[in-house]
Amino acid sequence: MSPSKPSTRLTVNGKVRDVDASPDTALLYVLRNDLELNGPKYGCGLGECGACTVIIDGVAARSCVIPIGGCENRDVLTLEGLGSREHPDPVQSAFIEEQAAQCGYCLNGMIMSIKALLLRNPQPSEVEIAEALKYNLCRCGAHVEIMRAAMRAAGRTLESLAQ
Repeated sequence: MSPSKPSTRLTVNGKVRDVDASPDTALLYVLRNDLELNGPKYGCGLGECGACTVIIDGVAARSCVIPIGGCENRDVLTLEGLGSREHPDPVQSAFIEEQAAQCGYCLNGMIMSIKALLLRNPQPSEVEIAEALKYNLCRCGAHVEIMRAAMRAAGRTLESLAQ
């Protein structure tokens, strides 16, 4: 008889879920493999690229370096929890309207980082948006469109990039 795996209770996108995994398992693996939430992407595995960003208790966090044991009694929000195809979140709508994607791999992190910023500061400046996105990497060069989308989501126009 083998010992059973420990169970960890997580609240993800408003739903309480019990996960049978070691408390030191990275949140990203549980989200993708156990809960089938594929918004957060595996990028670098070191918490540096931002592809795996989720929001934990209102703060953007790198799910590839956060153990699930540290997520108990906290609210985890993934891209799937923001909106639906029929009713996207305003941040998702802004990214669509600005066509702020090329390959799309970085989008999860960009959208979640902007959403977390807007939760704490509904009217950020261009500098504050750039700071919030500073550690999100985009290899395709869609930075101008991403900034436009972020400014649109914040209800602002990006004068310096408008042309």
